[in-house]
Amino acid sequence: MNIKKNSANIVSIVRIFIAFVAVGLLFIHTNCAYIWSVVLTSIAFSMDAVDGYLARKFGQASQLGAVLDIMGDRIIEAIYWIVFAVVGWLPIIFPLICVTRAYITDNIRSVALTKGMTPFGMQSTEWGKFICASKFMKTTYAVAKVAAFILLIFSYIPDLDRNIADPTRHAAVILAWIAIIFCVVRGIPVIAECGKLFKD
Repeated sequence: MNIKKNSANIVSIVRIFIAFVAVGLLFIHTNCAYIWSVVLTSIAFSMDAVDGYLARKFGQASQLGAVLDIMGDRIIEAIYWIVFAVVGWLPIIFPLICVTRAYITDNIRSVALTKGMTPFGMQSTEWGKFICASKFMKTTYAVAKVAAFILLIFSYIPDLDRNIADPTRHAAVILAWIAIIFCVVRGIPVIAECGKLFKD
């Protein structure tokens, strides 16, 4: 494989492994492990912007790249929601919603790919394009999600002062609810506009 020509795709895959290491550290109950988890979580999510930048800069945009990008997003998002529920930091409803929404939208988008559409290019209405593909919606969702994950991990650093931990934890939970609501809302246009994909 030509590394230079596939740098964006490599970044998309590597960040998945970084996220797995980050959540694995949450089961080592030391300050150092949790701090490293915060750092690696920040890196894993920042790499999402890097793969897009590389794809645009070096002309590596492709259907495979789009699929890998979305796949990476889904895997990383799911493992954080699942682990947070397993350790009791968030209710189980969070990963259930996340995984259900991912299965529905990504299966619909896989049909769109067979019709020659990009995952986000299947939206034909203005409201659908805005909710699914606009920079505002993508950025707001990403910021809420990443901030929730980072703050939640930070708030559970074993020796963190409670005067810092408690308000940080409350803020993280609020952001988590905002993120999961965005997760659902951004899936609505995909479902609403999927009928055209199944017409002969």
